Amino acid sequence: MTIDYRYDVQLPSSYDPEKKYPAIFALHGLGSNEKNMMGLLDGLKDDFIVIGVRGNLSQGSGYAYFHIKSIGNPIREHFDQSIRELERFIRCATDKYAIDPGRRYLLGFSQGAILSMSLALVMGEQLKGIVALNGYIPAFVQHEYPHQSVKNMSVFISHGEYDPVFPQQLGDANHAYFRGLSNHVTYKTYAAAHEVTSDNRRDFTLWLLQDANNNR
Repeated sequence: MTIDYRYDVQLPSSYDPEKKYPAIFALHGLGSNEKNMMGLLDGLKDDFIVIGVRGNLSQGSGYAYFHIKSIGNPIREHFDQSIRELERFIRCATDKYAIDPGRRYLLGFSQGAILSMSLALVMGEQLKGIVALNGYIPAFVQHEYPHQSVKNMSVFISHGEYDPVFPQQLGDANHAYFRGLSNHVTYKTYAAAHEVTSDNRRDFTLWLLQDANNNR
């Protein structure tokens, strides 16, 4: 299968194609790009295969995975297509690189967090875990998408307490929703707006390093 998305990949310095490595698929926010996400993951590049995926739609000077009608209201056709194509991308990248299929993570900010949480429900325990930074779960994903079990999935959710784009109540709702489905949910809030703080970055970096070595 060919890979349709543009992407950046960072392989561990000691990369051996005969071994299997945990992998992080990083999904950016609206109007951003894959390079911005790669910069958040410097502390993980020695231990993980890190893949920053560029949205395939133009959005200002950057990119998007789907367009929106309004804040919190994705265009359903775009969204459904992105879910299908990203799931396919994950499978293709797993075949192309020395990725351990039992240790695949999604990490997303804003639009990327929306997709990470949605893909978690669609793919279930084909993923080891997700990191969702300042996002929400669309109502149609909760009520209309077919869901797989995420009981044993590791979930890290964070949100800015002063986020003017997606209020903290959405982060609280994300936490409550996944807490009802998974036995392994971490939720943190930060005195921040719609952004990733250094404390947030430190916390999810440590969480990922620990979780990837957990043989649960």
